[in-house]
Amino acid sequence: MNIELILRYFPEITAQQREQFAQLGELYTEWNSRINVISRKDMEHLYTRHILHSLAIAKVCRFNDGAKIVDIGCGGGFPSVPLAIMFPKAEFVGVDSIAKKIRVVQGIIEGAGIENLRAVNSRAEQLGEKFDYVVSRAVTEMPRFIQWALPLLRKGQAGELPNGILYLKGGDLAEELAMTRRHWTLYDIAPMFEDEFFETKRVVYGKF
Repeated sequence: MNIELILRYFPEITAQQREQFAQLGELYTEWNSRINVISRKDMEHLYTRHILHSLAIAKVCRFNDGAKIVDIGCGGGFPSVPLAIMFPKAEFVGVDSIAKKIRVVQGIIEGAGIENLRAVNSRAEQLGEKFDYVVSRAVTEMPRFIQWALPLLRKGQAGELPNGILYLKGGDLAEELAMTRRHWTLYDIAPMFEDEFFETKRVVYGKF
C-alpha cells in the first residue's frame, strides 16, 4: 500500500525510484527504533505525513538537473530524502545542528542508495555555500527562517519557479508572513493529495 500511495500521485517514477521509496518504510522503522526522530504514533503514517507531505514541493516546483537545494533543519530527512529520490539529477544538502538526526539521515542515504544527498551536521549560516532553492518543513517562524535562508540563495531559475524558498507549513500564516514584509505565494496541498491530514497544509513559496 505504501509504495502504491506514491505511485498514485507520481506514476512516472522509474523502477529505481520505486525501489528507493519502498525501502524507506523499513529503513525509518529501523533507525527510529534507535534514534527517535518521528513520533511512534506518526510512524504508521510515514508515507502520508512525511514522505508524501515532502513531495508536495515536487508538485509545486520541479527542479532542473544540476539544481542545488538545501534543506535547513532537515531533522530525520524531510523533505530532503523524498525530494532527492524524486530528483536524482539535482544536488541536495540536508543540514541540521543536532548530530543524532544527521546520523539517521546518513543511515537512510546509505540504506536506500541515495547518491545526490549530503547530510551535514552544522548550523545553516555556517555552510558557506550558495543554493538555488532552500526547502524546509516548519522548523521555525518565517521571520527567523528567512534570516537563515536568504544568505544561502543565489539568483537565477533552476526549476519551474525562480530560485527561492519552498517551505512546508500549516495553519493560519497571514500574520507570520506579513511580518517578513516580503511577497509569498501559498499553494494548498489538499487539492494535490487526498487525505484529511493535508486540509490546512501549504507550500509557501518566496522568490529570491
